[in-house]
Amino acid sequence: MSDTKSLFNAGGDHAVLLIHGLSSSPLEMRFLARALERNGFVTCAPTFDGYSAGSPERKMEAWLTAVIRKFDELSGRYARVSVCGLSIGATLALALVRHRPAAQAVVLLSVTLAYDGWAIPWYRFLLGAAFYTPMRGRWRYREGAPFGLRNEALRAKIARAMQKDGFSEVGPSTISLPALHEASRLARSVRSFVRDIRNDCLIIHAIDDETANANNARFVSSHIGSAFLRSIYLDDSYHMITSDNEREIVAREVGLFLRESEMARSGGGGEAAPVVSRALARRLRHIAKAGAQSGA
Repeated sequence: MSDTKSLFNAGGDHAVLLIHGLSSSPLEMRFLARALERNGFVTCAPTFDGYSAGSPERKMEAWLTAVIRKFDELSGRYARVSVCGLSIGATLALALVRHRPAAQAVVLLSVTLAYDGWAIPWYRFLLGAAFYTPMRGRWRYREGAPFGLRNEALRAKIARAMQKDGFSEVGPSTISLPALHEASRLARSVRSFVRDIRNDCLIIHAIDDETANANNARFVSSHIGSAFLRSIYLDDSYHMITSDNEREIVAREVGLFLRESEMARSGGGGEAAPVVSRALARRLRHIAKAGAQSGA
């Protein structure tokens, strides 16, 4: 997986299509991809024309066509294919599984249906109108601290990369107005049909997400039609949860959920999983352990 433009490893019969964030690259998914690979999953984190950094910008319909094409390629080679997206990539993952309901599961990391986190500038609501002005081709949203990261050491490293190259492992230093406009169009579309999605679904979101408020995750969890659904809220990360302080937890929980989804689908466990936070899951494990010890 040395190619930073498209990450791929073969092995096993369950492939996971990893969709990075808006105008970014597969580097955002590298840690997760390697962790899933170690656990026997096939991982594919490609670039997408019109969506990824370095490609000519296109409408969100073209983004969807590109991810569907890659999903179909994987479906032709592997028995199971799941989809995992980060940020707007998670929103795109929901659009994908609506068109490909045979997907094993959908994993939503920092799902973004609205840019409403605490670090989003006050004038964000004006950008929809600005798209229809001459600003459309000139204005770019500039990323600033904390760059989606609670980890201060990594944040400093990213700030240096942004200043030097205009790009980093957690994304670009700027995002164009047309790209943001298309992301908003995609989010509106997804909100209208999320009830129709039935795929097994894992949602992981930071409660202090500075880009997309945790209400984005709560909206999906309360509206999606999945019978097998789990929500996990992190308390030591910001938006870029695949790179921040709890990236190991994210990788572990994604792998566990996908294996549980396999078991449920194969008849090894048909009951729906409850929607629980990480804190609640930890408390339940402690209660169970205490009960076992008292009964010994």
